[in-house]
Amino acid sequence: MSRLAIRATGLGKCYAIGSQSAVNESRGLSDLRRAFFGSRGEPYWALRDLSFEIEHGEIVGIIGSNGAGKSTLLKILSRVVQPTTGSAEIHGRFGSLLEVGTGFHPELTGRENIYMSGVILGMSRADVTRRFDEIVAFSGVERFLDTPIKRYSSGMQTRLGFAVAAHLEPEILIVDEVLAVGDAEFQKKCLGKMRDVAGHGRTVLFVSHNMNAIQSLCTRVIWLDKGAVCLNDTNVPRATRSYLSRGGDADRAEWRRPETASGRKQVEIHALRLIDETGATVTQTVPINAPLFLEFDLDISDIDPSLQVGYAIYAEDGERLWWSYQTDSDPRDWPPLHTGRMLLRTALPRQMLNEGRYHIEFVSCLHLREWIVPPGGPSIGFTIEGGLCTSPFWVTSRPARLAPVLYWEEAESDRAAPRMNPSAREI
Repeated sequence: MSRLAIRATGLGKCYAIGSQSAVNESRGLSDLRRAFFGSRGEPYWALRDLSFEIEHGEIVGIIGSNGAGKSTLLKILSRVVQPTTGSAEIHGRFGSLLEVGTGFHPELTGRENIYMSGVILGMSRADVTRRFDEIVAFSGVERFLDTPIKRYSSGMQTRLGFAVAAHLEPEILIVDEVLAVGDAEFQKKCLGKMRDVAGHGRTVLFVSHNMNAIQSLCTRVIWLDKGAVCLNDTNVPRATRSYLSRGGDADRAEWRRPETASGRKQVEIHALRLIDETGATVTQTVPINAPLFLEFDLDISDIDPSLQVGYAIYAEDGERLWWSYQTDSDPRDWPPLHTGRMLLRTALPRQMLNEGRYHIEFVSCLHLREWIVPPGGPSIGFTIEGGLCTSPFWVTSRPARLAPVLYWEEAESDRAAPRMNPSAREI
């Protein structure tokens, strides 16, 4: 078998803005649409002139902001859509998980869909039976195997979909960000399985906004920007650092929605700002002990009981430090959401982050169901420098990810209750 797994040559995909059709739709459908609705829509190139090669055994991370063309590329490679220009070659049997329920028939049971997927991949019934128990054990949906897929939650469909794609011995595994809807333990299992697949000489193509996962898993990064290859690098840490500081926005503490953006989502964000205690947008580096707040200017069109809005914060090398939603505290303390325009605000922990550059992304979802605004969307950045604390012994940054200022005391002999950390009260 050739060492080449995937080759893209001059790959392009064009859609018409304002139209449901792609530029290369069938002639009959195109003529029918023009007859009823007239010609409308400006051409939009989701991909333009992409060329790259991937060898068997590589684990390649595809990164880029929302709308960069990542999912379009995977759909072309998975033969879901046809390119407008250029060609894509796949050398070997592939399994793909592009979105919840990919390749499943909603009226068939989980058991029937496993066998159907195997047939589509060119496997015999005996081959699927040999891997069946392993697929079911990995997915964790054994109790519901004989239930139609349409009755599954999105998380259950994701679990079964990945288990099928990864266990039916694909030579090339293509996985989109869909894994982000699963719980942390399942994501860990998926990353381990992808390493196992690649360890047997097979190829993994992985789209993710989680730079920590990209760094821990991938041997190469392809960064897409506005439908074109911005960077193709085997130095993964360097590539992710460049991505996170893209466009010189690493210290831009305010993001505003472009005037040309059209509102279609359940939650639209108009502005994301990092502000100080006076309410002014941060315009320079800040000390570690400065009070900082995130402000979200939102437009909510529909309230769902599982609606969550929040943010993820990343270090300069792409490691995700924490994730926060407005629903993290006791339900009695949740800020009430309402339809229409509203402002949400949350404080960043004081005296917690070490000196360095940080990146914050807005996220919104329906809890464990689906993304509304996935990672990789609206983002801001800032730099912490100096002002560590009042101690004369602490004059430089600490050799660690975080640098909390903690309270110490001598323990009382009568085991009196310890006093609360003053820093904790401020946080």
